[in-house]
Amino acid sequence: MRILIVCMLVLCACNHKKITTLPGKIKRETISFSPKVTGRILKIYVQEGQQVKPGDTLAMLDVPEVSAKIAQAKGAYKAVSAQHLLADNGPTQNQLKQLRAKYAMMQEQFDFASKSYKRANAMFADSLLSPQAHDEAYARYQSAKAQLDAVAAELNEAETGTRYETKIATSGQQEQAGGILQEVEVAYSERYIIATNYMAVETIATHEGELAAAGYPVFNGYIPNSTWFRFTIPESKVAPYKKGGQVSIRVPYENKIYEGHILTIKQLPKYADITTAYPDYEMDEAVYELKIAPDNIEATEGLLYNASITMNPL
Repeated sequence: MRILIVCMLVLCACNHKKITTLPGKIKRETISFSPKVTGRILKIYVQEGQQVKPGDTLAMLDVPEVSAKIAQAKGAYKAVSAQHLLADNGPTQNQLKQLRAKYAMMQEQFDFASKSYKRANAMFADSLLSPQAHDEAYARYQSAKAQLDAVAAELNEAETGTRYETKIATSGQQEQAGGILQEVEVAYSERYIIATNYMAVETIATHEGELAAAGYPVFNGYIPNSTWFRFTIPESKVAPYKKGGQVSIRVPYENKIYEGHILTIKQLPKYADITTAYPDYEMDEAVYELKIAPDNIEATEGLLYNASITMNPL
């Protein structure tokens, strides 16, 4: 009987024991860098633990598909540029000489066909030529005339220069080809993974020789001077804590005290990671996250990420 009474007293004492400290965690703002194009990593220029700044080259990728597209785009741009230049300059002097000689030859053929047709008409009128022969002479005349007109039009176009519409069309084609070339050149420049922010590299997820997918984080780390302390408090215990309030944080593994102030008090959703100091809180209670910023953030730069910390409850 005495043993039972002692056990009940101990249990009651445990149930009414006050929590003297609240456990929490050291946090930092994380950041990652990913490639914009898929490629195999040729070279990594940084190491884990290294500090990088905006503009630093972190890695170089091999993107052979983009290299092939650049070659195609350059070839297309050269071809269209040549067409545009040809439209602006018009035909060469040798081309003009050839067209004039061709016109002269067609003129001679037309003159001969015209004379032959006149003789055929006269002979046909005197019944000295059959209708078939007359028709053949007329067909040769019409053919020579059509050929002469075609060469005359071709020569006239060459001498007057390329039409304005043709120049506009070739200019547009050149601009389009230039845009395609610029696009693939930009894609080729993305073979380098460049840091866009200050970061302390924590992990390198992909190594040299491995394939890095577009958008997949290769470099992960922390933003310098972004340390903060995280505590979770149930609804029944959160009232004493106010935004801007001063608190003292103890880091057990260093046995040091850091002063800080409450930045935010945010309610956590039900599925959130709740590391509450009150394991016996009611399930229907809301749970709040306290984000605490250290007053001297430079002094916390060397603290271990996710290390345990404590705080005296208010």
